[in-house]
Amino acid sequence: MLELDRIDRNILEQLQLNARITNLELADKVGLSATPCLRRVKRLEDSGVIDRHVTLLNAEALGLGLTAYVGISMDRHTPDRFEAFEKAITILPEILECSIVTGQQADFLLKVVVRDMQHYEQFLLGRLAKLEGVAGVHSSFVLRKIVAKTQLPVDMPLNPRG
Repeated sequence: MLELDRIDRNILEQLQLNARITNLELADKVGLSATPCLRRVKRLEDSGVIDRHVTLLNAEALGLGLTAYVGISMDRHTPDRFEAFEKAITILPEILECSIVTGQQADFLLKVVVRDMQHYEQFLLGRLAKLEGVAGVHSSFVLRKIVAKTQLPVDMPLNPRG
């Protein structure tokens, strides 16, 4: 793991707030000149701390008004079955996230965004439930988002006890 100092953490905070900030503006905000700031950003990218730069879109403005968390139970718990499912879902644009989970009846937990309930029904019955190995589907629908962050807490102490 890369050792991060106060300036690195400040750079990460600023980039999470605005990835389009110019290097000159970023350098000014973190108290560096442009060249050392650019070097630090490059080091953070090369080390994998900065994974990628993205543009966040407003789902509702795009007509994607329904979000569902979908638990998927598999018929067999074999590496081949899981691998085939994981590969198959990567091409479904409605799926924003997929995690293997424990502590639930589901094997996978998906975050799905669609236009409306009719779109969800088409997605579920027409594609998701037809995937090989899917034994059960449990859907929960978001009524209202309370917290929707994209920033990771980069200023937290690494050792919570001291």
